[in-house]
Amino acid sequence: MKVHTPAGNIGRPPVVLAPSPPVLTGLRLGLLDNTKPNAGVLLDRLGQQLAERTGAEVAMVESKNAALAAPDDVLTRLENGVHAVLTGSAD
Repeated sequence: MKVHTPAGNIGRPPVVLAPSPPVLTGLRLGLLDNTKPNAGVLLDRLGQQLAERTGAEVAMVESKNAALAAPDDVLTRLENGVHAVLTGSAD
């Protein structure tokens, strides 16, 4: 019988996320569509509801490939143009 010790590498510390805005009123929100089936529909409806409820300005951006990370130009456009980004996946 082989016994494994639990001691060892504990991994990297967790990534600290950016704080969420306290309110969405008056903010510009980016919706990142990964182009999976129905993701655009889901995000479009979410964007409409958020705009109606909060008065936030909503912009949809597509990443073109659900299997890959969003390209640098898409991330730069979001970073420079919106206050917060929402993304979702649907099938």
